[in-house]
Amino acid sequence: MSYRTNLLGNLSKNYIGQMVTVTGWIDRRRDHGGVAFIDLRDKSGIAQVVIHDEELARALHHEYIICVKGEVIERPQGQSNTNLTTGDIEIVAKTVKIISQSKPLPFQVSTAIEDKEPVGEETRLRYRYLDIRRPKIAKALKLRAKLNAVARATLDKQEFYEIETPTLVRSTPEGARDFLVPARLRPGAWYALPQSPQLYKQMLMVGGLERYYQIARCYRDEDFRADRQPEFTQLDIEMSFAKSDEIMKLTEEILVNVFAAAGFVISTPFPKISYREAIDKYGSDKPDLRINNQLVDLTNYFANTPFFIFQAEYVGAVVYKGGAAIPRRQFDAWQEWARSRGAKGLAYVTVANDGELGGPVAKNLSDDERTNLLQTVGAKAGDAIFFAAGKPNLAKALLGAARVEIASRQGLLNDNDWSLVWVVDFPLFKSVDDDDDDEIAVGNSKWTAVHHAFTMPTDEWLDNFEDAPVKAMSDAYDIVCNGHEIGGGSLRIYDEKLQQRVFNVMGIDAKTAQNKFGFLLEAFKFGAPPHGGIALGWDRIVALLAKAESIRDVIAFPKSGGGVDPLTHAPSVISVRQRRESGVDFQPKKPSVNNRDN
Repeated sequence: MSYRTNLLGNLSKNYIGQMVTVTGWIDRRRDHGGVAFIDLRDKSGIAQVVIHDEELARALHHEYIICVKGEVIERPQGQSNTNLTTGDIEIVAKTVKIISQSKPLPFQVSTAIEDKEPVGEETRLRYRYLDIRRPKIAKALKLRAKLNAVARATLDKQEFYEIETPTLVRSTPEGARDFLVPARLRPGAWYALPQSPQLYKQMLMVGGLERYYQIARCYRDEDFRADRQPEFTQLDIEMSFAKSDEIMKLTEEILVNVFAAAGFVISTPFPKISYREAIDKYGSDKPDLRINNQLVDLTNYFANTPFFIFQAEYVGAVVYKGGAAIPRRQFDAWQEWARSRGAKGLAYVTVANDGELGGPVAKNLSDDERTNLLQTVGAKAGDAIFFAAGKPNLAKALLGAARVEIASRQGLLNDNDWSLVWVVDFPLFKSVDDDDDDEIAVGNSKWTAVHHAFTMPTDEWLDNFEDAPVKAMSDAYDIVCNGHEIGGGSLRIYDEKLQQRVFNVMGIDAKTAQNKFGFLLEAFKFGAPPHGGIALGWDRIVALLAKAESIRDVIAFPKSGGGVDPLTHAPSVISVRQRRESGVDFQPKKPSVNNRDN
């Protein structure tokens, strides 16, 4: 007997009277006086099996795999299950064979109780193969496979080539730390796992393929952060002879198709805002535009303020609609929230029904400041106003986060609303002091790249970006969805001399550049075409469309905190023999005194 003639979820009234063979896991079992009702589950869904053999039924337990041969019949009148696509039929078992037994599970995976018995994430990841049986996780992974296929079909239609690039590469730090792999046959030498296929895809453009894509695995040895993984996936795209608008249009087409496959309709073209506008109005370069609430710059308003806290380089505010009604303890909780983000606190005033200002800040304001404040920030009676003062970027970031937190607490962030926006006009460089803690500089300059070192300056900055690195602009673009950066790209440098000029600003001299990137610079000497591309964060996109709480829920076998795999207990200690064979402890010989100058 074959394991199956039909998938459970595909059965319907059309099969009534037919004999079928089905195989799956026992999701639930209910006994009713000599008759057992089994909810049998496979990848397609669930169907009810009726077993009249009481002794046999007692031998069947949750998560046993059984093979059933039986007749499809219509359920008795009034007993249909509207929660199942197969709810109008059931299978009356003629024969039942136990294929595989299961001991009691560490947590339940049944559809009926999935959300009723929450399971800790560490336990879920320790038994990830069981966690995948849960409908929510299985559905997310199936969606991911579907979106992969849609993206491929879209790019194939546009005559892109799917090409795999190496995963054992030369270490060329692009911002974060590399994962390193010892080369056994060359003791003392190391491979790196790629942070992205950036350099290889540029060389594919030099190779004349013109249109490349890859669903690429990438690796970054970063300090642990929530919702980040040391290994991740991006949809990587590169095009020759394309301008930024063409790459953005292609990206929009991909996203329209991907969202449609998940059951959502989005419209194009996506709006564009500049990096500066995003920071000034929303306090973030990945603004959530589902929220209309914008920051208000009050630096000039408080230029002559007597309040010493507002005597700062920047003063800004964001309005909390209806915030005056929250109790004092919640305002105290807001201070803890601000401190958790590295700020000293969050200044505020409340607006009473008669327009009178309250709160600890109000008494420190001058009469003129109090009189015109509501009109200036757009507040009304019953609102509260949050303030931040200090260094512009830090203060705006705090207000930007408060803006989103306010909307979240007020239930204004609808997961079924989609706001996609292009953020453009990025700076070419940023100060090393402003870099993320887990990033490393590749040169000895005070400047590092905002996106990466291979990003093209805008036309107006091609000839003079060295003169004012702080002002120089790049031809780069990020795509943002509901406050999440889901992709970023740029036009690339394709001229060896221009690339070295950018390296020079970053403190990478010609010798160092040749050592780290010589293969790319040499490729540029052989007719490199203008090119650009984008990388879409595939884990994040799937998580958003699956309504997952974390990207870990859309990755088959994710890591937990600190990059640990609770399932396999990786990373692990290697044996003495492995250390010796891999050469990880290899120490190059020191040159002798007589040979040091040779």
